[in-house]
Amino acid sequence: MNNSEMPTLAAAIDGDLVGKKLGVKVLEASSARIVATMPVEGNTQPFGLLHGGASVALAESLGSYGAALHAGPGKAIVGLDINATHHRAGKGGLVTAVATALALGRTIVSYEVVVSDEEGTRLCTARITCMIRELSKN
Repeated sequence: MNNSEMPTLAAAIDGDLVGKKLGVKVLEASSARIVATMPVEGNTQPFGLLHGGASVALAESLGSYGAALHAGPGKAIVGLDINATHHRAGKGGLVTAVATALALGRTIVSYEVVVSDEEGTRLCTARITCMIRELSKN
């Protein structure tokens, strides 16, 4: 990916409905690695801690985004599997998610996504697998 593509690609995830509601901001993006932040505030469960579902939605967004970068134009990305382990509670500030490609195939891609707090403490580890399909011509 060259630098002229970055604003358009970052705008795509920053502007998607889930990303916008979560406050996701993309810092770095390539098919091999995607980095983004998300505020804890506004993404909490009733006890004021980072909601596990928000971490999973962040992970799925980054994995799908990386898969789309890998696949290129004219392809659709479909999530096949996502799982997550929540290690610690996020209590405030920003969390940073780093999605690292595990496998970049012709039709299947997988990413590990690590969500950490501002001190670098791992809060969540997720793995997402996506399928790459041709866009329908209808």
